Amino acid sequence: MVFDLGFDFGTSGARAIAIDRSGTIRARAQTPLSAQTPEVWRDALFFLLEQIPIAVRSHVRAIAIDGTSSTGLACDRAGTAIAPPILYNDRRAAAILDRLRAIAPPNHLTISASSSLAKLLWACHSGYFAQNTPLYFLHQADWIAFLLHGQLAIGDYHNALKLGYDPETLCYPDWLFDAVPAAIQLPEIVAPGTKIATIRKNIGDRFRLPPDCAIVAGTTDSIAAFLASPARQPGEAVTSLGSTLVLKLLSRTRIDDAHFGIYSHRFGDLWLAGGASNAGGAVLRQFFGDRQLAELSEQIDPNSASPLDYYPLLEPGERFPVNDPELAPRLAPRPESDVEFLHGLLESLARIEGRGYQCLQTSGATPLTRVYSAGGGAQNRTWSAIRQRCLGVEVVASPQTEAAYGTALLAASGAGS
Repeated sequence: MVFDLGFDFGTSGARAIAIDRSGTIRARAQTPLSAQTPEVWRDALFFLLEQIPIAVRSHVRAIAIDGTSSTGLACDRAGTAIAPPILYNDRRAAAILDRLRAIAPPNHLTISASSSLAKLLWACHSGYFAQNTPLYFLHQADWIAFLLHGQLAIGDYHNALKLGYDPETLCYPDWLFDAVPAAIQLPEIVAPGTKIATIRKNIGDRFRLPPDCAIVAGTTDSIAAFLASPARQPGEAVTSLGSTLVLKLLSRTRIDDAHFGIYSHRFGDLWLAGGASNAGGAVLRQFFGDRQLAELSEQIDPNSASPLDYYPLLEPGERFPVNDPELAPRLAPRPESDVEFLHGLLESLARIEGRGYQCLQTSGATPLTRVYSAGGGAQNRTWSAIRQRCLGVEVVASPQTEAAYGTALLAASGAGS
């Protein structure tokens, strides 16, 4: 028997799932991330590998990795990071958006403080990392995969989308090379699931992985969550209910509109149109623990709309369905009842999700027919019922809600199954 292994590196933790050829989960592991640094990522990767039973590990034929979208870092020729990573939610690049608008085509998806390109240009112009020697710019998933295959600066077109890579022409546009300093080496881009190389010998020996174990190009965490779902028909969508809300709608048409924070990923012959809001579960956890959330949710009537109108953000700044780096959180007034307060938060998050899907359809995406839920929030039945009422379509919990499962499926596709 052979297995395929997927890794998911998220906001607060990392997970690994091994599946057999039928898609059945044969092993899983997880670990918290104490920080978002290359050293912590490396240690988490190796820890997770060790947690996969040797009976499974020794028969793994392919590995794929997903990471948070637009989390990037620069490294030297040896693959050593030369500065702390710039994380997906870092807003410092807002300072150079006027410069980016003068370079990129009008309304391009990279014209956002959260885009990889904006972060790269900010780092170049602010002196965040020196450019006196050639540097390689990688996304989180690229760098972690490098630890396994040893081929520096190879990435996938899902992670590279917000770097400016065009998934329709499958190349970097000319204007991008004019914008990026010559000392910066951009990653070579391949399709997700493409075999990059076999496992490095020292890593294979250390963890007793087969010498022909393939490391394939990965993806982003939200697309991995989509891959884990049954959604495959135009009009079907996946909402990832994690620290943030991420919407992916399978569409026949490609839509991109930086004004609303909309972008489309290539997905075979179709497109994954979507956006990522800064609102989400992280705000809920600011006020309630897991047990409180479960107990209070049971006391909410999901068929009754809350009159409270919040915009639940941890800090100023929103990406989608409004692209406004200065948008302020709105969490008042807070009623005396925790049940009413949580009801208002869940209702407000559902409204943001609804506006997001409406925005996608107004911009030309295929009409919404069904939403699959992924992420930790998918387990909250009250929230799901509120969302179904607000969205007006069927809301279904995905049978597999973990992004690591989708990444394992991606590894399997790259292995030729």
